[in-house]
Amino acid sequence: MDWKQAFLKDSRVARLATVDETGQAHVVPIVYVLDESHIYTPIDAKPKRVEAMQLRRVRNIQAEPRVCLVVDHYEEDWSRLVWVQVRGPAALIEPGEPQHAEAVSLLEAKYPQYGSMLLTNALVIAIGMETISGWRA
Repeated sequence: MDWKQAFLKDSRVARLATVDETGQAHVVPIVYVLDESHIYTPIDAKPKRVEAMQLRRVRNIQAEPRVCLVVDHYEEDWSRLVWVQVRGPAALIEPGEPQHAEAVSLLEAKYPQYGSMLLTNALVIAIGMETISGWRA
């Protein structure tokens, strides 16, 4: 595992960028986990104004699956700055699909908050890690 993958594994929040059918960008903060080839983020039970399939990020992925994810670390001491960017195709993983149980297990292990939030019925976004780039001071 190189430094970029280690940074991704240890970090807890990312920004997910999607685009709609007109090319308009949409960025949201997410929690996530990764395995050897994918990043997983759930559409969990935190309050939302619309149903999971109506969320802008979900609609955008259905229209254009290419996404970009950024994880960064900022400090006033600029010798400690880091960012990692992942680009790749996103797919919606429904409960019962092969990757779903693994993704939920990884998410529950990383985020204790999911112990009281049922993810077994949650939609999960899987992002293939086609390219990983980054920079650190």
